[in-house]
Amino acid sequence: MKHKKRNVWIIISFVLLTSLSIGFVRNDFEIAKNLDIYATLLRQLNENYVDDINVSDLVEGSIKAMLNKMDPYTVFYPESQMEEFKLLTTGHYGGIGATILQEEEYVVVSEPYEGTPAYKSGLQAGDKIVKVNDKDVKNKTVSDVSALLRGQPGTTVKLDIIPYGRKSIISKNIVREEIKFPNVTYSGKVNDDVGYIYLSQFMENASLDVKNAFLALKEEGINSLILDLRGNGGGLLNEAVDLVNLFVDKGELIVSTKGKLPDKNQLYFTRNEPVDTKIPLIVLVDAYSASASEIVSGAIQDLDRGVVVGQRTYGKGLVQNVLPLSYNTKLKVTVSKYYIPSGRCIQKIDYSDKDSSGKSKSKIDSNAVAFKTKNGRTVYDYGGVEPDIVITPETYSTILLAMLEKRIIFNYANEFKLKNNKIPSAKDFVFTNEMYDDFLAYVANQHIEYETFTEKQIKNLEQSVKDDKFSIEVDKEIKELKEAVQKEKNNDLQRYKKEIKELLTLEIVNRYYYQKGRIEASLQIDPEMIKAKELLHNPHEYSVLLKANSKKK
Repeated sequence: MKHKKRNVWIIISFVLLTSLSIGFVRNDFEIAKNLDIYATLLRQLNENYVDDINVSDLVEGSIKAMLNKMDPYTVFYPESQMEEFKLLTTGHYGGIGATILQEEEYVVVSEPYEGTPAYKSGLQAGDKIVKVNDKDVKNKTVSDVSALLRGQPGTTVKLDIIPYGRKSIISKNIVREEIKFPNVTYSGKVNDDVGYIYLSQFMENASLDVKNAFLALKEEGINSLILDLRGNGGGLLNEAVDLVNLFVDKGELIVSTKGKLPDKNQLYFTRNEPVDTKIPLIVLVDAYSASASEIVSGAIQDLDRGVVVGQRTYGKGLVQNVLPLSYNTKLKVTVSKYYIPSGRCIQKIDYSDKDSSGKSKSKIDSNAVAFKTKNGRTVYDYGGVEPDIVITPETYSTILLAMLEKRIIFNYANEFKLKNNKIPSAKDFVFTNEMYDDFLAYVANQHIEYETFTEKQIKNLEQSVKDDKFSIEVDKEIKELKEAVQKEKNNDLQRYKKEIKELLTLEIVNRYYYQKGRIEASLQIDPEMIKAKELLHNPHEYSVLLKANSKKK
């Protein structure tokens, strides 16, 4: 009987292997067949089409069209985009170190990064770029100008600019350097005993950078920590694992990956001795915290090592590998999905499942499956990590959005810098009511057009009244309503004074103290930070949130 069972298993194994082999052979044949068709078609187009064609553009376009059938993270990089690829995968690039933005027909400097060639050359926010290496860039896009500014470290780029507030052109010769965005953008104490670390990306040495910042804060006497992952789009998976390892014991499973190929099925455990497994920890997240940020926040939540505060994260549970292709091109391709310690996959969109219009479907909360944390708390596989304490994000008023779109806040900050050589420290600067009066005088000379939600609704009402052929009396009442709304609208600059002042404060501080200063100033008014500090100063509430019978807030 045993002999017969063994024979059955041999037959089943043979059938399975044969099926797989046939599948691979069939796949190889389909690839070879379609490549032959594609090459033949391209050759015939090149020889016979009535006009000259650019073969490279056609091929690159067809590759992009093919990859559009996949997920947005599977991307082809031609040789011409290697600098962009390098920036995305390492956080490094060769350039001058400044952000730029479009303002009418020119590109202007938005912000030089502190310590970079742009900063050392004296470039300021608002400077208008007229020429790059004697090439006129009027009516060029941000992408066009950015490509011209980047290049090999050590090479020189000549900029002709009109400094903000001036009319004459000046030239600057700037030597490009290797620009490396820091993983830890800011760290410091936000109270006598609360430390804060803002991690902006998970590139090489991210976990080491957090470790060093954490140890420095411990030397300053902190007894609790806030780790800010808001806006952090992710990076290297191993850095996420090593970061969690700072706060949990060696040997803990942090993430597992599952793919089509056996070698993509991996388990990632903590490998080192932790730095501190006891210090109260809060992780801040938002809708732009993705990938590696979700591994960290999800693992901290699943292991009940800390409290997650903010908004539900982005929901990217896919892992990519970079594969070299011929002629110095590369393919970044999704190879697996990842699962955090409770077993959850937080991927929000299923790119393989599309609706009738061809749009990929997203997870529905009502279909979410329950999982358990280490302490027995219930968590769900929503599309993203759901915080333990959810903070509803603040939304800007319509008038503030209009001023941002017209660069009124941006340009007023530039005007302020022209008139004031210095201001108090970032955390001590206050945008006073007298300063706000000056801002109102500045705004009076600007032309701000915006339509409130109420005005849009009145427009719809007017159309409905017209369609229903109501009497002229109704038209009169609508007219009176519009006048009342306009009267209220005229008071918007006072009604939304608080939020406008807060944004002006951050923008002005940025002119003097750059990215670090802006972060430091924002910590004073940040709702998530305020809640996090309150929680850390309430040990009972903090510990209750991590118990099995706790409820999300």
